Amino acid sequence: MVPSIATILGRREETPDTMTYQLSWREERDRFAFRPGQFFELSVFGAGEAPFCLASSPHREDGIEATVRRCGRVTDALAALLPGDEVGIRGPFGNGFDVDAARGQDLLFVAGGIGLPPLRGLILNVLDERDAFGHVTVLYGARTPRDLVYKDELEEWGARADMTVRLTVDCGDADWSGCVGLVPVLFDQVEVKPQTTLAYVCGPPIMIRFVIQDLLKRGFAEDRIISTLERMMQCGVGKCNHCCVGHRYLCRDGPVFNYREIREMWE
Repeated sequence: MVPSIATILGRREETPDTMTYQLSWREERDRFAFRPGQFFELSVFGAGEAPFCLASSPHREDGIEATVRRCGRVTDALAALLPGDEVGIRGPFGNGFDVDAARGQDLLFVAGGIGLPPLRGLILNVLDERDAFGHVTVLYGARTPRDLVYKDELEEWGARADMTVRLTVDCGDADWSGCVGLVPVLFDQVEVKPQTTLAYVCGPPIMIRFVIQDLLKRGFAEDRIISTLERMMQCGVGKCNHCCVGHRYLCRDGPVFNYREIREMWE
């Protein structure tokens, strides 16, 4: 429950209101191992604490990354900090993605808006161990072209022969020549085999709902559709009740669930 001190090594603007922060522990003894899909609590001293996903691969030794959209007191205070400033971090929390279960499988990632950062850690993990996985497909959409995060990485991933990347936006602009429409329109542009593919879905709740419906119609089994759920995971250890969904605490039992588990939740 006591934060460790971390230093902001760098920050990169993703969109006008979203920034990726690279953090490293001040003391090496505070460094923690983590799994893709887990999250941590970040403190901006004097402003408060908030949970953020670990948006980096656990195999990389140069610290951790978090992609943060400005939406309140803590994120506004974080946006005012510069490289060299210090924050508090504690974690990791949650169950994370089962990387071992994904080995040997084809992988389909479906994300909307700020829903790509929770999946980015798993995608980077897969690329670090590329020979252990089958074909990788990334379907990603945002409201406008400027709302797409990780633009440089998306271009790099799209250029790889062992990955398929398809993008869409709700509203294009004068420079956009790609697909226009909601994320499910991208399913018709790719070929996936439900029996050998694990599907990972993250984004706004309404997007998750329709994407899962589409995946089920395409023959995906409920336990081969994996998503993340979101609540205000304030304490991280299942004590404050802020993230309670029915009989589960998202900070402790989640935030990663397959659709069969999600369907059985009371809400």
